[in-house]
Amino acid sequence: MELRHLRYFLAVADEGHVTRAASKLGIAQPPLTQQIHQLEEQIGVSLFVRGPRGVSLSAEGRAFLPHAQAALREAERATVAAQRVSRGEAGTLRVGFTSAASLNPLVPATINNFRTAYPGVELLLTVDATAPLLAQLSNDTLDLAFVRPTAAERESLQCVDLPDERLWIAVPATHPLASRKRLRLAELRAEAFVLYPRSNGSVLYDTIIATCQGAGFSPKIVQEAPQLASMVGLVAAGIGVTLVPESVCQLRPEGVRYVRILGQAPVATLSLVSQRGGLVSPSINYFLTRTQRFLASIDMH
Repeated sequence: MELRHLRYFLAVADEGHVTRAASKLGIAQPPLTQQIHQLEEQIGVSLFVRGPRGVSLSAEGRAFLPHAQAALREAERATVAAQRVSRGEAGTLRVGFTSAASLNPLVPATINNFRTAYPGVELLLTVDATAPLLAQLSNDTLDLAFVRPTAAERESLQCVDLPDERLWIAVPATHPLASRKRLRLAELRAEAFVLYPRSNGSVLYDTIIATCQGAGFSPKIVQEAPQLASMVGLVAAGIGVTLVPESVCQLRPEGVRYVRILGQAPVATLSLVSQRGGLVSPSINYFLTRTQRFLASIDMH
């Protein structure tokens, strides 16, 4: 049984006349009669009672009618659903972000902006470090991610860059430097540093190392933590000092003070990325372009 059989059946049932139904469908009467016979043979019952002035539904036909109508409606809904996914108006997007990226107010604002414009697209959100998020993009278990890719990694990615963030110094509240409003990086040369493993994402790690070296010293790393938030926790515990993007300064556990860097402060980069090349779904492109426009509107203000 094919959908056309159901459409032909419903047309004949509606018109009560094969010739008029054929005219309505835009086909000749003999092929329509043949299709109705095929349908009746397939289901093994007579759907119509033939009379001198046309046809009427048999008892079997009346039982068949609402199910045929429902089947066609469902087929139409299935078609519309598939077309909406094809246009990027529905479906699922898998979006990842680092724990620190979630603290950047532009990240949740960007996600909310897309959800408002495309409420039919379900967003599945994943939190992880940059390196595993990029691996998930590469093996197609993730569609988009807010991460800090290296220059080499960017070559295989489509990137929308968010505004850079200044780095701040995080020190224990009991530290002699905690009362200062600004510090030169060189004043940290004797301090113990808390960082996170370079394997989790090298860009921010390398930026901190290079910044310290530019100030004339190599940081003495005494402890690593898996996330920036846990780095701040270790600073609060008095383990050492660290540098964090400005958005992380909203984390204010007891025992931490944030101090501005005097002079030209280093910056942390953050990008929305997807895989370059291959088949890219319309919804991924919509997310990228809508993010670009949203960030541009922020810059204009």
